Amino acid sequence: MRLGVDVGKVRIGVARSDLHGMLATPVETVQRDVTGGGADIARLVALRDELDAFEVIVGLPLAMSGGHTASTADALGFARALQAAVDVPVRMVDERLSTVSAQSALRSSGRGSRTQRPVIDQVAAVIIVQHALDSERGTGQPPGTVVSSVEGS
Repeated sequence: MRLGVDVGKVRIGVARSDLHGMLATPVETVQRDVTGGGADIARLVALRDELDAFEVIVGLPLAMSGGHTASTADALGFARALQAAVDVPVRMVDERLSTVSAQSALRSSGRGSRTQRPVIDQVAAVIIVQHALDSERGTGQPPGTVVSSVEGS
């Protein structure tokens, strides 16, 4: 089972795969700890333990050109902090358009923009995990790049 994370400035969407690595489902939305106290990391560690995930997939928000942005640096920093706190690999996976896809899916299901807010981060995390699962099935290779808690950006 894999745990998927969509890192945002305010909220963190969390999703998981099923035991067979076929389907991703939402788990919860975690408030981002902007105080630096680590409550968000602690909650993700607890979820990793509760769900017995063997890997954590974190979305890597790249510009459409593939370049890095301020959000890219934020997600990388968060992934490094998470890697230092968990005893399983943390993998960064390209998440371009995951939030846009999540908004579109929610709109198609009849949810207005006001009712999207509580779940949009979870849906984006589901899209990230599902993309990673589909990519691995298609290529036979693990998706993305493993994070090292000491690598530079």
